[in-house]
Amino acid sequence: MAGRINDDDVKAVRDAVPIDAVVSEYLQLRNAGGGNLKGLCPFHDEKSPSFQVSPSKGLFHCFGCQEGGDTIAFVMKIDHLTFSETVERLAATAGITLRYEEGGYNPSHQRGERIRLVEAHKIAAQFYIEQLENGPEAETGRKFLAERGFDQAAAQHFSVGYSPQGWDHLTRFLRGKGFSDKELILSGLSQDGRRGPIDRFRGRLMWPIRDISGDVVGFGARKLYESDNGPKYLNTPETGIYKKSQMLYGIDLAKKEIAKTSRAVVVEGYTDVMACHLAGVTTAIATCGTAFGGDHIKILRRLLMDNATAEVIFTFDGDAAGQKAALRAFEDDQKFAAETSIAITPGGMDPCELRLAEGDDAVEKLVETRTPLFEFAIRHSVMRHNLETPAGRRLQVVAHHAVADRELEERG
Repeated sequence: MAGRINDDDVKAVRDAVPIDAVVSEYLQLRNAGGGNLKGLCPFHDEKSPSFQVSPSKGLFHCFGCQEGGDTIAFVMKIDHLTFSETVERLAATAGITLRYEEGGYNPSHQRGERIRLVEAHKIAAQFYIEQLENGPEAETGRKFLAERGFDQAAAQHFSVGYSPQGWDHLTRFLRGKGFSDKELILSGLSQDGRRGPIDRFRGRLMWPIRDISGDVVGFGARKLYESDNGPKYLNTPETGIYKKSQMLYGIDLAKKEIAKTSRAVVVEGYTDVMACHLAGVTTAIATCGTAFGGDHIKILRRLLMDNATAEVIFTFDGDAAGQKAALRAFEDDQKFAAETSIAITPGGMDPCELRLAEGDDAVEKLVETRTPLFEFAIRHSVMRHNLETPAGRRLQVVAHHAVADRELEERG
């Protein structure tokens, strides 16, 4: 076991990392008067902000659920870390070298599990990037990106990489960095093979998935070769740091603009996020191999702050699957205080295809010409009935009034 962190170093970490800067990585804060800031509590659901931060005191407190404490307590609770893991993470951010009371400096293999898994993913992400940029084998991946309108600069901006086709290239690389086989399996980067761990991702284009604080916690991998018998997209399995129901791809890049503009655009895939951001729609995010659900809503609500002008725009293909996804999103409409809208891509194209075919302006126009999700759901329901019958005509009238009433309600 590692020794106890020196008390003076713990104090130095508290003093060096402003609590408002840390909290702002997870939710939007606004002026609450008296030098304090307020936002929607990340620890319980609420409709009006009762979570306050005092930068001068270095403390937070929620008047709703009574959670409170300093910067270390906040990070411990929100990221489910131990005290030591939290201090180590914040110390790394502040550039502070920690001392340990028993045995001097803490060797890397003694760090907390989450810290180690995040570190493994950080190194893996850089390994994949270098493979895409310099590896002859990765030409297939570079061609895939180029055909979709993404140059080297775009790949670098989103840290896209490539996993070699061999059995254990990454596994051997991470072993050389001091990671144990157990850590590699726990991380989801490796999996059990006949003779030990092998790479989970092989011969695929790699998108690093970051949590809201910016740590790489998983990967989305796109198949490139016909000989690959796996699914088209393969994601990191559930691990101690990766829970797909709580992940939004691109949230690390989009969060500040989402908070600033009170708007989030939800798309369906990694390349769609890339296309939107490059086209100027920098609030675009995507789920990671799962439907948009309750945990995703909680993340967005903390950034949007539930103000009257907040908006969440869903983009879906115009095909049957896209319409089904839109209606599924409507089921969660009431969980948002924000207005929810839908933007149907023309001709069944996704935003990536739209940008390639018609340019950046077409992607921006798509978002601006959205329809209220409530109206879309009502009209879709009406279309399923025969409007030539008396019952169908009555339903059409009811739907028209429902849409009008909703519009009046939203106008206040």
